[in-house]
Amino acid sequence: MSLKCGIVGLSMTGKTTIFNCISNTKAQVSAAAFSAAKANLGVVNVPDTRLKELEQFQPTEQLVPATVEIVDIPGLTKSTGTGDSQANRFLADIRQTDAIIHVLRCFDSVSIPHIEGSVDPLRDKEIVDFELQIRDLESVEKKLIKVERAAKTGDKDAKVMAVVLERCKEQLESFKPIREMEFSKDDHKAIDDLFLLTIKPVMYVCNVDDKSAVTGNAYVEKVREAIVRENAEMLVIAGALESEIAELEDESDRQSFLAEAGLAEPGVHKLVRAAYSFLNLQTFFTVGPKEIRAWTIHQGMTAPQAAGVIHSDLERGFIRAEVMKYNDFIKYGTEAKCKEAGKFFVEGKNYVVGDGDILHIRFNV
Repeated sequence: MSLKCGIVGLSMTGKTTIFNCISNTKAQVSAAAFSAAKANLGVVNVPDTRLKELEQFQPTEQLVPATVEIVDIPGLTKSTGTGDSQANRFLADIRQTDAIIHVLRCFDSVSIPHIEGSVDPLRDKEIVDFELQIRDLESVEKKLIKVERAAKTGDKDAKVMAVVLERCKEQLESFKPIREMEFSKDDHKAIDDLFLLTIKPVMYVCNVDDKSAVTGNAYVEKVREAIVRENAEMLVIAGALESEIAELEDESDRQSFLAEAGLAEPGVHKLVRAAYSFLNLQTFFTVGPKEIRAWTIHQGMTAPQAAGVIHSDLERGFIRAEVMKYNDFIKYGTEAKCKEAGKFFVEGKNYVVGDGDILHIRFNV
């Protein structure tokens, strides 16, 4: 399964710098606001030390980590959400993502002027939120007109949908995101086809100067207070510092650089893991001499569904899953010893896969 996160923010926030730190694709960083012609797409490996641990017990030709797709949406500017074909296309790119990483500028710089004339992350947040809310409101209103027309003919489903859409309309007109609302499974049917922007989970990234990388600063505290009601994730990352670390090829040099900055690991590692986590995703492994691979699934997936992530034939012809827990495999070292210790399990179609499970799928097509 593919996971895609969109990085959004006003121009000149350091958004693309952070994208370059975590992505295998390097996008051009420009000093001109709203200068990019298209979104940048990159693939990011999900940091997971368990892969190397597994390799100690099962020598293999390659390690294949789980991945996340990151889309760098060109910087928005105030009121670009309406009447601007380029901006509309950028907002359409956000629709295709599973979650939003919202970068807020929390640093001062004479050499990098702010597009709004001063540094104020809360104002910047409101500008981007407003653009997304406008777009959602347009989508909701268009569908509401059609649904209300159908409801007048006696369509019961349309009447129910109209109530849900009217609730969404009121929420957006109050300048609030759809993700703060509660919906039943049936309610979701009214809005699922709209791919609303403000229903997506959001993680805020406060881009700070080097000296604020560990403790944050006053701008960060304002953001922290402002998002309490949203129940959203927030991370502090020094984009310029992370950029310097990313350019170092030698791992020991990176660790020395991190130690000098007072960091235990690159902030972008925490960013990727947090994105992976707040979307309720987890990892299972397949282990063998040719490769040890991490696979991404949603929490709560059954063994056949996990098998389908590897290949559709495995789900279609699923017979059983042979399962070892990661900690058990590390403790006992081999499949044979796990069997001797009673830590090798044969599971059927109703087995819910746990994070770190090592699976071998038996199937017949």
